[in-house]
Amino acid sequence: MDITNFSIEILTFLFFVGVVAGFLDTLVGGGGLLAVPALLLSGIPPIYVLGTNKFQGSMGTGIATFLLFKKKKLDWNSVKNLMFASFIGSIVGGVIIQFVDTQFLSFVIPIVLIFIAIYFIVSPKPKSTVGNSKPNKKFELFAVPVVGFYDGMFGPGAGSFFAMTGVMLKKLEIIQATILAKPLNFASNIAGFIVFFSFGHIAFLIGILMMMGQMIGAFFGTHYLLKANPLIIRFLIVIISISMLIKYMLSLS
Repeated sequence: MDITNFSIEILTFLFFVGVVAGFLDTLVGGGGLLAVPALLLSGIPPIYVLGTNKFQGSMGTGIATFLLFKKKKLDWNSVKNLMFASFIGSIVGGVIIQFVDTQFLSFVIPIVLIFIAIYFIVSPKPKSTVGNSKPNKKFELFAVPVVGFYDGMFGPGAGSFFAMTGVMLKKLEIIQATILAKPLNFASNIAGFIVFFSFGHIAFLIGILMMMGQMIGAFFGTHYLLKANPLIIRFLIVIISISMLIKYMLSLS
């Protein structure tokens, strides 16, 4: 997809959304809820929207996973099978979505995102302390590949789903669950990227532009990590996301 087809205004808009998404993702997550509607509004075909979002999203989860391994917060032997399950689930979801009609995607993507946005704002925050981590077959054999499958098809909110199921099923403390979610999310992102790349459904230059914005936003986000009110930020993400989705749906009529 040629970047020259887009005006300077649209490219600036997408870069700015990348900055904001990176900033907010660092604080409370949910950057995909902004990136996907922004890409839809820019006139990119829905299947390219999903692939491009997967491409730019791989950067953040990849860096986070690398740093967590480097700081020895993660053990390869304990996560490799879970990453593989997430990877396979995402491959299956990514392949299936390639054969869904574009017109149908134009209708279903906003609906999915609105449901995810509602979940994002109303989901209760898990307790900060729960039981010790426990092996759980439901988490390993069902939850991880299912969330990976969702990430391969759509994506926004997958990191929160991985963390939530880690708390509910493995009885992890919320920080541990969030740490575990990073490599699982990275595995599903990479799998989705491979599928969309194989089918030629990624706008690489747009993705790189937004990726640069996300890196800048993440840099500033780290400086406000302890000052921000998570609830207010969640409301802002949902309001902006739904506003863009409404504008997109009106443009279809």
